[in-house]
Amino acid sequence: MDIPEKKLIIAIDGHSSCGKSTVAKDLAKKIGYTYIDSGAMYRVITLFAMRNNLISGDKVDENKLAHLISQVNISFQYNTEKQRHETYLNAELVEDEIRKMDVSNKVSLIAKIKFVREKMVAFQRELSKEGGVIMDGRDIGTVVFPNADLKIFMTADVEIRAIRRYKELKNKGEDISLNEIRENVSKRDFIDENRDESPLRKADDAIILNNSHLTPEEQLDWIVDRMNEIK
Repeated sequence: MDIPEKKLIIAIDGHSSCGKSTVAKDLAKKIGYTYIDSGAMYRVITLFAMRNNLISGDKVDENKLAHLISQVNISFQYNTEKQRHETYLNAELVEDEIRKMDVSNKVSLIAKIKFVREKMVAFQRELSKEGGVIMDGRDIGTVVFPNADLKIFMTADVEIRAIRRYKELKNKGEDISLNEIRENVSKRDFIDENRDESPLRKADDAIILNNSHLTPEEQLDWIVDRMNEIK
């Protein structure tokens, strides 16, 4: 695998549960780039809002959240023992908690709030000043890094995404049905694509990667090939 010497900014957008974060993390580790988990940031804010009783049904108390959000400090560390990137909320390890279904079911409500997105985008841009970064999310190539060196839009069939997510959560011991996962994936797609603030869409200059039938290694090779095409 030939890695370009130039330190690029790589933006990976796409639908929920299509493996964006997994690909981005694996690629960052393989080529020595910094991985910025934008999705985890919104999950942290969601967890914070839930802990502070700011979400009721499908409604968020945005006034209270705006007042309290300055208390949120998000950081990332790479756990060499577990060989994974981990997310912290105010120095508390919350990596596993933010991946649970109760957070997944509410994260789209938080992610569509304008002041939340503005705060997260400012943080993301600060982390990537030196280049050599990979970030995945919903609006990375369209809003956060419109001038990214490489933009990828990942997707996969809904059923395949639901099955992947189902297996992931079952392996973690969660008692969840495939039908519930399928509904969650479809609902998140709809909310992400139809929200007013930074909706999910493919950037005009993004390259589509449908990974429905690709192995993780095939995806990494595909991305590195695209990196080497950049002059």
